[in-house]
Amino acid sequence: MLRLFVFIIAVTLSPLALAADNNGLISKKSPYSVSKTLDRLEAVLKKKGITVALRWSHSDRARNVGIPLRDTELLIFGNPKLGSHMFTANQMSGIDFPMKALAWEDKNGTVWLTYNDPAYFARRHHITSRDKIVKKMTAALNNLTNAAIAK
Repeated sequence: MLRLFVFIIAVTLSPLALAADNNGLISKKSPYSVSKTLDRLEAVLKKKGITVALRWSHSDRARNVGIPLRDTELLIFGNPKLGSHMFTANQMSGIDFPMKALAWEDKNGTVWLTYNDPAYFARRHHITSRDKIVKKMTAALNNLTNAAIAK
């Protein structure tokens, strides 16, 4: 019974553990290609009225200079209604915003969608007065990325 309880807790908290163990990065397995994963995320973001600032293919740019790299693409996006609250608490947090999501293929061919945990940013920038904003951002990113990788 104790093992089952530990397993349930581990599965429930796995995104939090991933963030803590990976310098604030949360990674989720995607059933889609790198490009399709970001296409889906971009569509979800735009549907929610979130600004997409840039899509950058690290792998294309690496190949252009003769460096082989598995598929890797970055999407930069933001919602000033949330992010700006972080700047008013610590203006230097702007180095970490807008948000980013990275779709990438590992050496086994598995595609991952990785993004920064807002709680990690808050700790990094010693922001203790924006807990509600951090929780909103965390929930929104979880929902948006889950929608992007849903079958």
